[in-house]
Amino acid sequence: MAELSKNDEALVDSPDRTGVQPPAAEAKPAGTAGAPVDRGEPILRVRNLVKHFPMTQGILFKKKIGAVKAVDGVSFDLHQGETLGIVGESGCGKSTVAKLLMSLETATSGEVFYKGQDITRLSGRALKAVRRNIQMVFQDPYTSLNPRMTVGDIIGEPFDIHPEVAPKGDRSRRVQELLDVVGLNPEYINRYPHQFSGGQRQRIGIARGLALNPEIIVCDEPVSALDVSVQAQVINLMGKLQDEFDLSYVFIAHDLSIVRHISDRVGVMYLGRMAEIGTDTQIYDHPTHPYTQALLSAVPVPDPESREVRERIILSGDVPSPANPPSGCSFRTRCWKAEDKCATEVPLLAVPERFAGRDTPAAHESACHFAEEKDVVHAA
Repeated sequence: MAELSKNDEALVDSPDRTGVQPPAAEAKPAGTAGAPVDRGEPILRVRNLVKHFPMTQGILFKKKIGAVKAVDGVSFDLHQGETLGIVGESGCGKSTVAKLLMSLETATSGEVFYKGQDITRLSGRALKAVRRNIQMVFQDPYTSLNPRMTVGDIIGEPFDIHPEVAPKGDRSRRVQELLDVVGLNPEYINRYPHQFSGGQRQRIGIARGLALNPEIIVCDEPVSALDVSVQAQVINLMGKLQDEFDLSYVFIAHDLSIVRHISDRVGVMYLGRMAEIGTDTQIYDHPTHPYTQALLSAVPVPDPESREVRERIILSGDVPSPANPPSGCSFRTRCWKAEDKCATEVPLLAVPERFAGRDTPAAHESACHFAEEKDVVHAA
């Protein structure tokens, strides 16, 4: 492993840096019922998002024989300055959702509204303008950076696509400011990606995402390829930048502890659908969906006393294929609560009737016909 520099090892709790200025705050409309306090209208609204990849056979005359249902009706809101974490098993559709939000994949159906505008119907210049405000940090810091380009060229490339953001004569200074903002030495501008450690490379990816002063950053497992100590540095950096630039994050990961640390709200995905969504406290301490309860019970607990008293839920069977998902509730084939109703009716993502109107942490959205609150035992 490459040795970290002192700059990379330093915590990002230093005084506010000068340089790149955060975007000017915009007036927010009045909030709606059920929205987080003082957050106003959602900046991003996803409704019934679907992505099916066709399965074909034949060479000359291809015939469609089915479809892989990678995303099968996902809905959620993202508010200004909020971090929405999305967790789930590998293959549940998290990364496909990220690509759909960026229009890197064309949605089969559904809508993604950015400030009231459906970006799934945009193309050309209109889509280019929206992408300036929605940027992405990729999972692998080794393959997401072009090894033949210097750091200055990588971070400055967005300015070539959107020249109105920074005049040519000003780009070198802006790139150095961005390096300083993410905790790297501005003198690194002429170095190549192979000369940096994994944590430093991910900081470069974050600097590239910040270049155009976006309002939303989609983070597709940005720390999963990093060591634990470096993960903490990157997560702390992202939190600092969110406060400084009023960013909104869609944070996709499979590490439950990291997601809870950085997220305001958490959505749990299973087989292309959202199983449960709520605040971090609601999801982690009072889950109501059986899949979320099983997922949390698998988290290792370092305290022997807590480990002895908590219930371990072991699911039977394998995850069904997204090419042939179960009818009704997609989790029913592995659920201990499943009944005949689960095979015929798709549960809606809504607050369960038994909790509706009650002042309880269980009153959050859950896609289960038999949602039931279950307190989770954590280490003391």
